Parts: sequence; C-alpha cells; structure tokens
Amino acid sequence: MHKPIVFMFSGQGSHYYQMARELFDKQPVFRRWMERLDGIVWDILRMSVLERLYRAENRKSDPFDKLLYTHPAIFMVEYSLAQLLMETGIVPSYVLGTSLGEFASVAVAGVLDYDSAFRAVIQQAKLLEEYCPPGGMIAVLADSKLYQQEPAFFENCELASVNFDSHFVVSGGREELQRVVEFLRHKELSYQMLQVSRGFHSSWLDAAAPAYLSFIKGLTFHAPRIPLVSSVYGEILTEIPDDYLWQVSRRPVLFPRAVQTLQTARNPTYLDLGPGATLVNFIKYNRALGTGVSLFPIITPFGSDSRNLANVSEMLACRKRESDVLHSTRRIEP
Repeated sequence: MHKPIVFMFSGQGSHYYQMARELFDKQPVFRRWMERLDGIVWDILRMSVLERLYRAENRKSDPFDKLLYTHPAIFMVEYSLAQLLMETGIVPSYVLGTSLGEFASVAVAGVLDYDSAFRAVIQQAKLLEEYCPPGGMIAVLADSKLYQQEPAFFENCELASVNFDSHFVVSGGREELQRVVEFLRHKELSYQMLQVSRGFHSSWLDAAAPAYLSFIKGLTFHAPRIPLVSSVYGEILTEIPDDYLWQVSRRPVLFPRAVQTLQTARNPTYLDLGPGATLVNFIKYNRALGTGVSLFPIITPFGSDSRNLANVSEMLACRKRESDVLHSTRRIEP
C-alpha cells in the first residue's frame, strides 16, 4: 500500500525575497505558473510581484512585509510548486494549509479554481492594507500556557496559534506588541518578530471583515476533490463554509489538531510546499507524530531547492518500485 502524501502550505511569516529563485530559473513548469499568476496581479494592480520578489538588489534578509506583494508572492510560490509536483506525477492524498496557505490548499483541492482563489488573495491584501491598523505577530519559544498566565500577554495581544507545546504565536497592534517584547526580554524568553505588517488571527483585522465577506460572497465553493485538512477546524472538511477564506486569516490556527487528524492515515509523507520549511519543523515537535512518518521540505532560505525536489522525486519513485515488486510477488504466490 502506498503511503499517503500530504501537501502542506504555510502562510505569512514564512516568506522572504528571492524565495524559490532556483526553481524559477531551472524548472520551466514552475516558471510558467509563476508568470501566469503574475499576469493576474498585473491585470488587477498594474504591478509585477516577480519584479519585486526577484529584484537583484533585494536580499533574503531585507524587510519584505508589504501585503500587496507578500500575499500574492506566497500563493504564487506554493501553487506553482504544487503544479510542478503534480505534473511530475506526485499527487497529494491530502492538502493542509495554515493561514494564508489555506488559499493554495483550496485551489489544489478544487474547492475554487486557481484564478478565483488568487484574486481572493489579492483582494484580501488590498482590504487589509486599506482598513486595518498596522500590527504584527511574535513567535514565542515557551509553553503556550504562559499566554493565559501572564497579563503582559492577554492584556496586550491575542493568541494566534499554538504550533507545538513549546511554541506559540501572538498577534496585535504595534504599541501593544512592544510591551510584550519588553516582557519577553525581561524574562529572557526566546522570541522572534514575524515579518508581517498586520495582526493576523486577531481582532486587529476586524475592520476589513464587512468588505471582504461581501467580496467572497460572490464565489462558488465546490466540495474538495482532494481531502482538505483545515487548520481552522482541525479536521477534514467535506463542505467549505461560505466565509472560510475570512476564517483562515481571522481565527486561531489549530495546527496540532490538524496533524493529529492526519495521523489516522497510514504513515503519511509530508511535503512542505511553503517557502520557509516552517511546517516540517513544527510537525517534528508535535506529540501526535507517529512512527514511519516522512517529512520533506523543498524550498528553504538556504537554497538547494532543486536538489530537495530531486530527492523527493527519487524517494517516491523508489517507494513505488518497491510497492510494485511487492504486489507482483503477492500475485504469483501459490
């Protein structure tokens, strides 16, 4: 029996300039999809995400947090990589997205066509920049119970996600988060400011809700053709709520619960299609992870994207050959 394959798509905070540049230069299928999606951005905004993303003077470490560029860029990279994998015969048994990554997830699952899903990404970026105050997010390397115990957290920010027992993310306004940073420094706790300009998964987004809900009301959602594991509900969805594309950015991320749902599958192979390999790292530390599970990043800030892609392809090809031999042997047994 083949191990099920899970495509995972991450959201804001996993991105950086030059992400997936090696695949763009060396993989024609990936490049074709990136250019096709960039054409949609041009039609709507009269600007090129590719020109900004791959501009020579932009270094990976430079700030990259303008939503009108980062929202489309993340979807473009993830969806284009999914198309590359599927055209080479690597097809997901499940899709799992977190936050903005759920847009790529619903597109790959067939809930929306890619054009509609991508336009919803762009529209959300426009409305968040127009209506919502500047904010941010902080990843904290500590027990998530600390959020409920310390007023410095619950009085100044909201819990955006718990990625594993000792890693959680808070979200809020800039002034409020500065007070959180002062607390973290005083307690000598490890933290990281995420490269985002809004307080995702918190009430700091609520001002954009009416306009965005009105926009997505005109979309037609289909039943997933590929099982879709929701990080909003932590379970497999057979029907998609009409406001789902708002929920994925507003409600907390339930990543450990989604992983636990997938552990009912037989030794899944997790492929991280996000630009930062963040979900592969998160999943390693989840207690729900069982034995026989395989984890593979493809795009990383450290390069070697083509080699990672080749390793995944070769590994899955070897498994298929072994499975074919096993089934052939069983057929000829007396």
